[in-house]
Amino acid sequence: MSKMYVTHDLLVDLAKNLLKAGGLNSENALIIANDLVAANLRGLDSHGISRIPMYLERIRRGVVTPNPDITFTQQTSAVGLVDGDNGMGFLAGHRAMDEAIKLAEKSGIGMVGVRNSTHYGMAALYVLQAIDKGFISMAYTNSSPALPVYGGRNAFLGASPFAAGFPSGNEAPYVLDMAMTVIARGKIRLAAAHGEEIPLGLALDANGVSTTDAQKAFEGVCLPFGGPKGAAMAMLMDLFAGVFTGANYGGDVKSLYFDHSEPQNVGHIFIAIRPDLFVTKEEYEERMDTFVKRAKACPLAEGFDEILNPGEPEQRVVKVRRQSGIPLSEKIYQTLKKEAENYGLDISIYEKEISTRIE
Repeated sequence: MSKMYVTHDLLVDLAKNLLKAGGLNSENALIIANDLVAANLRGLDSHGISRIPMYLERIRRGVVTPNPDITFTQQTSAVGLVDGDNGMGFLAGHRAMDEAIKLAEKSGIGMVGVRNSTHYGMAALYVLQAIDKGFISMAYTNSSPALPVYGGRNAFLGASPFAAGFPSGNEAPYVLDMAMTVIARGKIRLAAAHGEEIPLGLALDANGVSTTDAQKAFEGVCLPFGGPKGAAMAMLMDLFAGVFTGANYGGDVKSLYFDHSEPQNVGHIFIAIRPDLFVTKEEYEERMDTFVKRAKACPLAEGFDEILNPGEPEQRVVKVRRQSGIPLSEKIYQTLKKEAENYGLDISIYEKEISTRIE
């Protein structure tokens, strides 16, 4: 079977031009293009450029502001609120984490809530943003109904990913990015787009029956990881990001795919913490490196040949894909090509640079 491979820079340029064609200005289009391709680069293709057609459709339907007037209001010395103006969640998310870092620089810790936002992509984007500045961080979000409360059968809670990041010294940083579902709902969506089956135990169809049909699963409900534990964590994300911030909550966040009646009004919470609050920065980094080394030195369980830190597998994928290119299925490329044709955008120049190889 042949597979297409695209370089990072080429894919960013393609994504940027598609988003610009959809109405975003150059600055906003580049931010989101970089974020989407960052997900592809880390192997999270479900949150990469495959989402562009859906984002463009929501802009066309008038439920997303392509170039929002994002505002920040400081509430206390360490707390602020961002209004995303119903723009792309990436833009509100980066602004909010940036403001949280500024608050943390002065107060030691900064927390920024966000409302009137939309889906903000791969949650790891924002903790990586903080790690680059040397800050510990957390990112919470709610999302459209995707899984039931424990004991229920209808979608009520969002998949609502949680992310956390701890910078280190010389070792790999800790980067946690996890949805409250057994697997990310976006992966089920991607399987449905490719006509692939999924394992049992990940989702129920619209009738509440376990299914391996990805499309039926996507139209039904995902299952929370760990049963009541995952459902309770999803509830916590909705309380923090929705109830607390003034955003939609309790099943009111609109679906990205099936509901274009009004803006989503997604809520987020971003927390940034200076790592030198209890020990010096140098001691903190030394302690982090020691922790990572000790964890990796633990005796291996059967079937394992090494221990990896959260975020480390994705970083290894980044190294591979920067060298060999980012895989892009023909089906996803055709959906992007169709979007380009909708806007009269010629992307044939990209086809000359895309390599195809048999695997």
